Amino acid sequence: MTVSFSEFTSVANRVTPRACVVLGSGLGDVAAEFRAEATVAYADVPGLVPPSIQGHKGQMSVGWWGEAPAIVCFGRVHFYEGHPWERVTRLVHLAADLGVKTLVLTNAAGGIRSDLNPGDLMAISGHLKLLDTEAWKPWAEGETCPCPYSLVLLQRMKELDPKLPGGIYAALTGPTYETPAEIRMLAVAGADAVGMSTAMEAEAGAARGMEVAGISCITNKGAGLSDGTLSHHEVELTAKLALGRLRTLLGGLLASAGE
Repeated sequence: MTVSFSEFTSVANRVTPRACVVLGSGLGDVAAEFRAEATVAYADVPGLVPPSIQGHKGQMSVGWWGEAPAIVCFGRVHFYEGHPWERVTRLVHLAADLGVKTLVLTNAAGGIRSDLNPGDLMAISGHLKLLDTEAWKPWAEGETCPCPYSLVLLQRMKELDPKLPGGIYAALTGPTYETPAEIRMLAVAGADAVGMSTAMEAEAGAARGMEVAGISCITNKGAGLSDGTLSHHEVELTAKLALGRLRTLLGGLLASAGE
């Protein structure tokens, strides 16, 4: 049921969600078993706008993932769409304002490390932030930004999926895909996967005291590491290969959120 923002917050206060999941490009179907009690369009949320990128539905729902009360965000807005970082991280702050303590960020990413292939998942253990930041950051002046990804949640993901690899996510501004030369540079810098989101959201969540997990769905090899050209359509199609595994992983994470 689509409602106004005030109605959404009223339902959320009743449901008391413990976790929030942000679903990246092509990953909306992973929440097929999520039971929404209320849904609000991003266009109706103060400080948000509808995404302009295909595969990002632009809706925020509160309800039940199994027995776990949760918020699910279907898509996100990106800096490269012309939005300031405060808007990019708005979903995270909304979730924190509603009392959420566990934040799970998913994205579609290009694989750089040789063992990461289309259809694989990677737990994000750290990131390289190579972004046009406009001098914005969620941390107070003079503070050092710690790694925002929760070691507790990383360990929990490993227990749920023992074959799940971890790795470093490189966040670039976009909107164009990287060149082969840039992929080689990122590999030397220690990046295992690359995308255009997540890092600022993760830092905003950690700054609000949330336990943060990041999961990349590898939808393609980085430029120059495979034949052919990259396209957003390919990203969306390949993301569907990981839906079953990702659904199981998210279900386990949310079931233990707040314990």
